[in-house]
Amino acid sequence: MALVIRRAALRGLAGAVPTALGVELGLYAWALFAGTGLAALVAASKIGYLVLRVVGAAVLLGLGVRAWRAARHVGRAPEMPGEWTPTLGLRCRWTVFAEGLVVQLANPKAAVLMIASYPQFVPAEGSVLGRTALLGLLQVTVETGLYLALAAGVARAGTWFRRPRIRRRLEAVSGTVLVALGLRVAASGR
Repeated sequence: MALVIRRAALRGLAGAVPTALGVELGLYAWALFAGTGLAALVAASKIGYLVLRVVGAAVLLGLGVRAWRAARHVGRAPEMPGEWTPTLGLRCRWTVFAEGLVVQLANPKAAVLMIASYPQFVPAEGSVLGRTALLGLLQVTVETGLYLALAAGVARAGTWFRRPRIRRRLEAVSGTVLVALGLRVAASGR
């Protein structure tokens, strides 16, 4: 959510949409992994869970440090590559989409959430993968709507967020949130 809000504030709704879609595709992948048993395997495997946790923490820490660096340079240098522009090129859209996807796929808590909550909604008879895919699609649809509504609201105040003083604070706060989440993922147990 921090990533989507940051994108909406700095790039507007057009910048937040690919990020939100990437995050939700990652969530849907975890739902499918849960349906095939892969998520349970990752959650049960100490090494698999540790690797996923370390990768997830590294991704979040990297994004947080990048936001801190951006906060230091606001107003002092030309726009950093990949930052807000009135129109987003196709390459930039794919980059922020991939960033959202990687953040979600590197989230070990998503795997645990799927295997902890989905089985109670999937009947024993019938296709487990099919039912899980349908349930995941429902969750992704609802969450996408919520993310886009949130992003639209934040984007409306985009001009205010892009003022140098406010942007510097936004970058610093979002960097702090992302680093804190990264540290929490790194330090968390099962």
